Amino acid sequence: MTEIAISAARSQLGDLVRRAAHSRETIALTDHGHVAALLVSPQVIEDLEDALAVAHYQRRKAEGALEPGIPMAEARRRLGLQQR
Repeated sequence: MTEIAISAARSQLGDLVRRAAHSRETIALTDHGHVAALLVSPQVIEDLEDALAVAHYQRRKAEGALEPGIPMAEARRRLGLQQR
């Protein structure tokens, strides 16, 4: 993770945002030496949200707390999709 002072980041904001977005680099903006904010690619956040959802599902499955599913044929029928 790259750290940069907020005062120095002002003049480089466009470049910093592009670095975070395209290279998935996390950039920490510091205020008086303490991390105040992070520039993170949206893809990184989406990946974290996906991993959290999978972990939540696996925990509920292990606890036996999942509701019964709907068979694929029924889901397709409800959505008005053709049967294969």
